[in-house]
Amino acid sequence: MDKNDIAKVEAYLRQTFSNAAIRVVARPRKTDSAEVYIGEEFVGVVFLDDEDGDRSYNFTMAILDSDLD
Repeated sequence: MDKNDIAKVEAYLRQTFSNAAIRVVARPRKTDSAEVYIGEEFVGVVFLDDEDGDRSYNFTMAILDSDLD
């Protein structure tokens, strides 16, 4: 994901979840995805899907059982 993609996704997530603390950060060795943080807390990864000319972004967030306690 380039800087433009990252900025668009970050703005979308901030607006959708009404949370200005959401940050989308480029991954050092990956170009197809970026990391998502709320403040300093890592919450997931957003992947770019650019197949067949239809561009979309998929956000994946794992919730550990221990996080639910």
